[in-house]
Amino acid sequence: MRATVIYAAGDVRVEEVPDPVIQQSTDAVVRVLRSCICGSDLWPYGSKSASEGPQRIGHEFLGVVEDVGRDVAGLKAGDVVLAPFVWADNTCDFCREGLQTSCRNGGFWGRDGIDGGQGEAVRVPQAQGTLVRLPVGEDAALLPSLLTLSDVFPTGHHCAATAGVNPRTTVTVIGDGAVGLSAVLAAKRLGAERIILMGRHEVRTDLGREFGATDVIAQRGEEGVERLLELTGGDGTHTVLECVGLKPAIETALAVVRDGGVVSRVGAPQYSEVAMDSGPFMRNITLTGGVAPARAYIDELLPDVLEGTVDPGRVFDRTVKLDEVPEGYRAMAHREALKVLVQ
Repeated sequence: MRATVIYAAGDVRVEEVPDPVIQQSTDAVVRVLRSCICGSDLWPYGSKSASEGPQRIGHEFLGVVEDVGRDVAGLKAGDVVLAPFVWADNTCDFCREGLQTSCRNGGFWGRDGIDGGQGEAVRVPQAQGTLVRLPVGEDAALLPSLLTLSDVFPTGHHCAATAGVNPRTTVTVIGDGAVGLSAVLAAKRLGAERIILMGRHEVRTDLGREFGATDVIAQRGEEGVERLLELTGGDGTHTVLECVGLKPAIETALAVVRDGGVVSRVGAPQYSEVAMDSGPFMRNITLTGGVAPARAYIDELLPDVLEGTVDPGRVFDRTVKLDEVPEGYRAMAHREALKVLVQ
């Protein structure tokens, strides 16, 4: 079969790899219908060393079950299923606490000999705990929105939920990428009436307004902070959702959060320190967030997607075939695409 392999920074190839087969009794083999490129995939795309060797890539996919191991219950060949961006048994103590990203028997796609999601098929370990059966057909129009439940929409929701967003909180979202826009959608879904989106790409911030943003700030740095404080009477907002992962973003978040407020970060951090010194301490600022346990949120978010209450699939603004995945990476890296769907 064909699958995406990253060799080094800027070197992504689609090539022939062995077909996946059942190796453990808890496995399933899934034929991929839709996958996509994540913003976090751009970090190795921009920095991976060739000395690390080639690696399968992709952690967001949905598809059709082709085979299951003898110990997999509740799934059968022909089921349309969604795969969260980590695989997990969904039964260990961490999973039962809603922290599937720390599963004692789980792991990440594309690592330690596990297939990546950007390919024609995937061997899914711990299939019964990992895969979520979807009540749709292979050609359903909802597939793009359902695909967002593998990572990007639950990540935006995790950011808003850990921040405590509710109808009584004001919200700032930092970042107009797919995660930031998903955080806007999640904050609106949780009842926030004022959502300030900090982003400078007009096409994206226009979508952010449609998702629920009430204000947009295009300025960055000190100028952006000043503008937000001006909009909020000098106080800032109760919650700040940091969806970028760069040091200037977290610095801005701490500058615009209201005293007693919460900063939640879900942008994969490209920095090693956060200035949580006496300043934030004296202001009673809480820092939370982290990697989103997508599986913990899917059951809550899925009905709204199926009913059309939310349409997170609108973050996809370009669709490519599998052979065109390298061009999809280039387009996202050059900000010519917001998020690329692989069909």
